[in-house]
Amino acid sequence: MQPQIILLKEGTDVSQGKAQLISNINACIAVVDVVRTTLGPRGMDKLVHDDKGTTISNDGATIMKLLDIVHPAAKILVDIAKSQDSEVGDGTTTVVLLAGEFLREAKPFIEDGVHPQLIIRAFRTAANLVVRKVKELAISIEGKSMTEKKSLLEKCAATTLSSKLVGGEKEFFAKMVVDAVTSLGADSRLNMIGIKKVQGGTMRDSFLVNGVAFKKTFSYAGFEQQPKKFDNPKILLLNLELELKSEKENAEVRLSDPTQYQSIVDAEWNIIYDKLDKCVKSGAKIVLSRLAIGDLGTQYFADRDIFCAGRVMEEDLHRVATATGASVQTTVNNVIPDVLGQCELFEERQVGNERFNIFTGCPGGETATIVLRGGADQFIEEAERSLHDAIMIVRRALKNSNVVAGGGAIDMELSRFLRQHARTIAGKSQLFINSYAKALEVIPRQLCDNAGFDATDVLNKLRQKHALASGEGALYGVDINSGGIIDTFASFVWEPSVVKVGFPLLSACISIFWIVNLHDDRLIIGSFLLCACLVTLHGFRSIYSPELSHMFFLVTSSALRNN
Repeated sequence: MQPQIILLKEGTDVSQGKAQLISNINACIAVVDVVRTTLGPRGMDKLVHDDKGTTISNDGATIMKLLDIVHPAAKILVDIAKSQDSEVGDGTTTVVLLAGEFLREAKPFIEDGVHPQLIIRAFRTAANLVVRKVKELAISIEGKSMTEKKSLLEKCAATTLSSKLVGGEKEFFAKMVVDAVTSLGADSRLNMIGIKKVQGGTMRDSFLVNGVAFKKTFSYAGFEQQPKKFDNPKILLLNLELELKSEKENAEVRLSDPTQYQSIVDAEWNIIYDKLDKCVKSGAKIVLSRLAIGDLGTQYFADRDIFCAGRVMEEDLHRVATATGASVQTTVNNVIPDVLGQCELFEERQVGNERFNIFTGCPGGETATIVLRGGADQFIEEAERSLHDAIMIVRRALKNSNVVAGGGAIDMELSRFLRQHARTIAGKSQLFINSYAKALEVIPRQLCDNAGFDATDVLNKLRQKHALASGEGALYGVDINSGGIIDTFASFVWEPSVVKVGFPLLSACISIFWIVNLHDDRLIIGSFLLCACLVTLHGFRSIYSPELSHMFFLVTSSALRNN
């Protein structure tokens, strides 16, 4: 009798074969159906309530994060939404929707016993063709004047914002976003744009500060006596406490002469006065510190017409340093003029129920602040997420200055192109590429469904228009306002081509992930790594930019951490 071989610990549940693969696909499709209705300008919002509070949003990445999905297969959809959000900023719902549709199209073939490698090969071929076609269809905005470029970028931002909660004021916020991003110059770091939220007022009360603005920090007695406005002030930034503090631990001082007690007390006061005096002698009119400035320091500066603020948030202090040219100091000894910053105007302004410290006319000029106004907290939070997406899109459009027609136009054209290409292929691959082409049509179909239009009728019109031999229908997409079709490019419904180049292969890879020899749910990580290796070996980096290559491996690393 052969001895029993035990590989897994007792109680391990093993599910293998085609049934488990189909189960994983069904789990992913169930997740996709949750966010499906949020796509497009007429997409619905979702209300998610958990122990952290209530969130109202139609942002795909936000919803996916809040769902707290536990199914190991469906978690990958959360990872690709996060990756799309961090790398591109928009298209999170689209990438999840497409991934689900690719899986839905692959499912019947898996059920019929088609070998997974055949589907993998066809999907990879289709993804390569799609990317090349997008690059052909993309229209460059490079070489135009800054005024023209700003106008084009505003169209891209408005397209992104049209599907958000602030869509009613998309032109207002699109201009604000473009002005904020272009003010950064060559330095397009996202953390150089601050978004501050103030409850109350209307969306139109929001404004852009070409500089740095942050809420007034906690203040001590004497703060109201300080000046609240300066022209061309010198600015000193500190990472230093300026207050008298009691000992954190029990301290004991032994004195042989009682008269020495006063000298010890005086020494402590002399130390703090020496620090404050050195700040004053530096010539600075504004002193900001990441740590506390106590009541003694506040009154000392007020008596000498100097403004001070302690406990300034680190990100705000960093943006002030970048904008004004100041260097953050950890000591007040030997403060030289070179470490001081400067701006044209500093003022403290009342915004709603909050008071803001505002620095404008900064020589560095590579920072901006958007002050958001609105009613409920949930509304302002969603408005911030909407502006984040728009900022990311404008940044991407500046770096990759190619745009394509939105509104499902590019998706229909890619679908037509793949169907036409499939006719030239013999064998089963023709079926698989046709399925890939059909999956791409989910975007215009869902736009119609969410707007309450007849998707079948609209898609038939789009197919007829895109099938014209002259090619004049390549830019036609869904008209959300009338329920018909329209030249979306002429209507300024634009989006950066990087959004469209990014999701086809990424979604295809997710589909491949489920069908690359995944017949045992214990092999989930191994299959993902195998998929990553296959895609890399078959020209991933040769087709895509380094940023998009990085995006795919962000998904891989995120999946590894979660498992």
